[in-house]
Amino acid sequence: MSDYLAPTRDMQFVIDEIAELESIAALPGYEDATAELVEAVLEQAAKLAGEVFAPLNHPGDEHGTRIENGVVVSPPGYADAYRQFVENGWQGIGKSTEIDGQGLPFLVHSAVAEMWYSSNMAFALCPLLTSGAIEAIEMHATAELRDRYLPQMISGQWSGTMNLTEPQAGTDLAAIKTRAQREGDHYRIHGQKIYITWGEHELSDNIVHLVLARLPDAPAGVKGISLFLVPKYLLNADGSKGERNDLRVVSVETKMGIHSSPTCVMAYGDNEGAIGYLIGEENNGLACMFTMMNNARLEVGMQGVAISERAYQQALWFAKERVQGIARGHKERSTIIHHPDVRRMLMQMRAITQAGRALAYYASAQTDLAHHAQSQELRAAHQSRVDLIIPIVKGWCTEMAQEATYLGVQVHGGMGFIEETGAAQYMRDARILTIYEGTTGIQALDLMGRKMMRDKGKAMGLLLEELAEFSLQLSAAEGDYAVMAVRFAAALASFEAATLWYLRHVADDPDLGSAVGVDYMMMAGNVVCAWLMARSALVAQKHLDAGSDDSFHRHKISTAVFFAERILPRSEALALMVMAGSASVMAIGADEF
Repeated sequence: MSDYLAPTRDMQFVIDEIAELESIAALPGYEDATAELVEAVLEQAAKLAGEVFAPLNHPGDEHGTRIENGVVVSPPGYADAYRQFVENGWQGIGKSTEIDGQGLPFLVHSAVAEMWYSSNMAFALCPLLTSGAIEAIEMHATAELRDRYLPQMISGQWSGTMNLTEPQAGTDLAAIKTRAQREGDHYRIHGQKIYITWGEHELSDNIVHLVLARLPDAPAGVKGISLFLVPKYLLNADGSKGERNDLRVVSVETKMGIHSSPTCVMAYGDNEGAIGYLIGEENNGLACMFTMMNNARLEVGMQGVAISERAYQQALWFAKERVQGIARGHKERSTIIHHPDVRRMLMQMRAITQAGRALAYYASAQTDLAHHAQSQELRAAHQSRVDLIIPIVKGWCTEMAQEATYLGVQVHGGMGFIEETGAAQYMRDARILTIYEGTTGIQALDLMGRKMMRDKGKAMGLLLEELAEFSLQLSAAEGDYAVMAVRFAAALASFEAATLWYLRHVADDPDLGSAVGVDYMMMAGNVVCAWLMARSALVAQKHLDAGSDDSFHRHKISTAVFFAERILPRSEALALMVMAGSASVMAIGADEF
């Protein structure tokens, strides 16, 4: 099994040239985020990922987690790995210095997080949830709660979770039954939550659960949900860890993948009730939780990129080592990387990964601009782009990770079906990505409903205008770029046609958004990724024209051409599928299946 090597060269290229770090570093508060500093951060993160987290990945998958005496037992080595993570301050890398963070852009956090997910996704889910919980508390909790909980969470000494789902309520949060009762300055929480990632463990000194629950007089539906901070250990008056709260882990799930990440069933208030503290206003918990959820959705998209990268590295290593058959031009048996079909699969994995990285880093940079641009008008414009692009990042990157990890197994042939190579683990681990933090269908509904219809397509129209301007620029290029220009223009025309068709017909068909949403979202992802890949190629060409003889730049162009020729044309078919509408989808009645 190959060792994980962080693709820091491509990360740095995308950060500098596509996400435009120089512009991000010019924002208030980010002046220290120079290219040199970011390069040093990436190097240190790569070292931790490659030397500490990656060696635990396969053994952790085999070991899994279990409960002993009410405590979740993590795989060997995890406690020490988490200690190193905390001691080096990685949890707070993208958090403001005002709350004791490192003060680096979210863009840098995303690149570092990619390494954590790629080297050991199950382990990295713990700091992911903590990061989202920090953001929700920072934005919505009282000053007292922020002061008591954020410092220890940002240091990583305390971790965080998100508690939404219940046995009878998955995506339908209106059906939750966990209840909260007012009691002085706090609340008593009673209920059960399922699918709580890292809901119980001993890696951190405390766990801060963010829990959705209902008050007795709450209105029905999602408007009656409140959000509560429920710590595993209550705090003493001086902020030190006090007595155990009335909550416990009931069980850990047996899953297809991410075996070393405990997915817990949590019980709150078996006795007198778990003490919780209100975050935000009563009956407005879902809005507060969406702060955490949007953060998580972007991070999960990044996980799709990361697991694709790991699968690609594994497949590439195997293809260079595995001897099978005699390739054209060879007289003796050769390694399989010389066979065109294997090269096709490797190029497909490479293109998917690099395109997803560009998309996710672009979204991260837009997030920084949305928070730190110098005028309210600019912040609003970038936030609009972030809102539009997040479901595409989450949906496209995680769906394409299924393709990348499937190809990784296929490159291995029969050995891919054998657990010892590790290829199967990446395919199993990737499978959850299209499900948690909102399934692909939920992302599509978010894009087609909330994001497209709330402004009648204005934000999407602005994106299409930007893509059209770039298409004209690309059409002036020669050589390989002529191929990209033709493919991009055709895909963009299909994207524009499908968008206009949808906006014209959605009011007359209540099923339309749900029926065609996934196809539209994947089409959007293809075209936006092609835009970013073509931009990457043009930048690489500038380096070559300036005298560079770096193979990295030549390969960047080759990968972009492959994406334009072999992945982007799917967009035209997807546009036809969108414009077919909902009729054939809904043709057979539910009771007739």
